[in-house]
Amino acid sequence: MMRNLFAAASLITLALPAAAGEWRGQITPYVWATGLGGDITPFSGAPSMSFEKSFSDLMKDLDGAFFLSGYARRDRLVVMGDFSWSSSSKSGRIPPGVPAEGKLTQSSLTLLGGYRAVAQERLALDLLAGARAWSIKGSVSAAGGALKSSPSEEFVDPILALRANVALAPRWSALVYLDFGGFGLGSEQTGQVVATANYQVNDALYISAGYRHLMLDYRSGGTRMDVTMSGPLVGLTWRF
Repeated sequence: MMRNLFAAASLITLALPAAAGEWRGQITPYVWATGLGGDITPFSGAPSMSFEKSFSDLMKDLDGAFFLSGYARRDRLVVMGDFSWSSSSKSGRIPPGVPAEGKLTQSSLTLLGGYRAVAQERLALDLLAGARAWSIKGSVSAAGGALKSSPSEEFVDPILALRANVALAPRWSALVYLDFGGFGLGSEQTGQVVATANYQVNDALYISAGYRHLMLDYRSGGTRMDVTMSGPLVGLTWRF
């Protein structure tokens, strides 16, 4: 499996005026060169595996990933949803220099609904709320397999989100999407940032390039997963 590309679909698009009472939708498959940073502690007293993230690690850390998101709007009513899966692994050493391997596999399903609070010629701003359901599996193996653990966790985070489209020039615009959640109800906290520049090819097709950052801080008993996934992306938006 290719290790340096994240084939996915996400909402990374411009505002499109819709006739009153009509639903309009859009989907964006994109490639995301992402990597993993942070720490995994499988249980209380176990060693933590640290993922030190640098761009040069992208090709060797990412095992595979998938992301699919959809967006629809009717007048000022907005709904969004996405599903993602990714797996990253890392080899290294833990104090006092013991060889170790760590792996994190995550899948998540997000559903959001909201309201277009600002609908101007050059700016569209959506306010949203919903939930993100996670399934997380982390593993640490140290000292040639003498010590190993593979905790698995499933939980749901409440999410608040903001999505803004800004017209920059004819055929050019910028998108910023932010969400934040957890609040100690599922994870301690989770958040996401997507920022792209977008070019309009025709009425139904847009090209986007930018950056995506996703973070999770989860603690339960002695298990802790404090990780980030981030990297550049390129997308192709189809509207219908």
